[in-house]
Amino acid sequence: MKKFYFNNFILINLLGLLSFLIFLSVLIHNKEFGSDLTRVERIKKTGVLRLITNNSINTYYYYNGQPTGFEYDLAREFANFLNVDLDIVTPGWNNMFSYLEQGKGDFIAAGLAITKERLEKVNFSIPYMTIQQHIVHHKLVFGPKNIEDLTFRTIHVRRGTSYHSRLEEIKKTGVDFNYILHDNVPTEELIRMVHDREIKFTVADNNIAYLNQRYYPDIRIGIALQEKESLAWAVNKNDSKMLEQINKFFLYANETGLLKQISNKYYSNIKDTDPYDLKRFHQRIKTRLPKYKKIIIEESQKYGFDWKLVAAVVYQESHFNPNARSFTNVRGLMQVTTVTAEEMGIKNRLKPSQSIKAGIKYLDKMVRKFDYLGDDYERILFALASYNIGYGHVIDAMQIAVDMGLDGMKWQNLKTTLPLLSKSKYYKQTKYGYARGWEPLQYVERILTYYDILKQKNFKEIK
Repeated sequence: MKKFYFNNFILINLLGLLSFLIFLSVLIHNKEFGSDLTRVERIKKTGVLRLITNNSINTYYYYNGQPTGFEYDLAREFANFLNVDLDIVTPGWNNMFSYLEQGKGDFIAAGLAITKERLEKVNFSIPYMTIQQHIVHHKLVFGPKNIEDLTFRTIHVRRGTSYHSRLEEIKKTGVDFNYILHDNVPTEELIRMVHDREIKFTVADNNIAYLNQRYYPDIRIGIALQEKESLAWAVNKNDSKMLEQINKFFLYANETGLLKQISNKYYSNIKDTDPYDLKRFHQRIKTRLPKYKKIIIEESQKYGFDWKLVAAVVYQESHFNPNARSFTNVRGLMQVTTVTAEEMGIKNRLKPSQSIKAGIKYLDKMVRKFDYLGDDYERILFALASYNIGYGHVIDAMQIAVDMGLDGMKWQNLKTTLPLLSKSKYYKQTKYGYARGWEPLQYVERILTYYDILKQKNFKEIK
């Protein structure tokens, strides 16, 4: 034995060292090294908060090289609340819970509904949104009139979702229908398949369904499959401190209006969009936009604008029609007035290139007037409203907000005060007087809807 040990001394020691290193790496990987630290303490010590989520339109995705999405924005604010950086982990829908259990992330934020099955695996935070499951079908396919009418139909959903659980419950009540389960297929992809008539039915939460109707205008949101549910973030069962911090954040986000601001950014008025208007917009992206795409891109780059936002403005102003005329006799692609055309240095506002140049230059002027606003997104909203109704009226609405004890530099508050410009009680006290203050709200919302659609378009396919 001694001889064997002597002859293999180096090999045995190397194996021992290797075993120790493997053991050490496992401890570090699973965050068990220094286990006296709670997760929250570790997050503050390392300066990194790890979000587990899923790539989708309503959670987290990249646009123009920057991360965006409702859950991402909310999680980023949570990281700011903790004064740490945010790291993103996207293991795929079916792996999110196992990643949380293994300590590969600190919490899940992915539009999760609170269900009995999930409560056995995780703890949920204070709810931040209420939703309801609906059948989604094509406009040419008759949807069920009630749950009993699901009989003999086939519904496609992702495995492991709250939709899957609900369909199982309905099945147990004796309703005879079929459902097909898909692994790691986003709900938006199943909605796309319904739109393209590859499948007849799927299920989606109403916020997801209405959001995706922007991109797929031929879908229809059918019957609700159950009562309303709550969405929340999920944490490890044994992580009470993390749950406490998340709940503190949601209370803060509610009190400050932060949650409402982010919700409005992604979901404001999604139910109010007209499918027929959206259908026309999708068609004109293909038939009319290509004529003006090049000049829009060139002029937008001069001022640092996203050209797709500018294209959304052009469509809202004229539907990409260079001969468009408003009821106030404003004309051209960007509906530039004679006074504005002269100010912006153009001679013929009916000429598409000149109208676009003048319109973008004027929009830039409006943006710069709000340089003192700290948030880039808010600045754009104020500028768009000014483009529509006039800078003076926006300033009046801001002052009304201040007089009411509101923050006049928040768009959410201007949504309250702009419509007051049509009421004598308020406009008589302003510098610029009466205005149809509800119009810029509709104007901005429509532009944001068109912009959102354009952001998802693959323009390589549109020449």
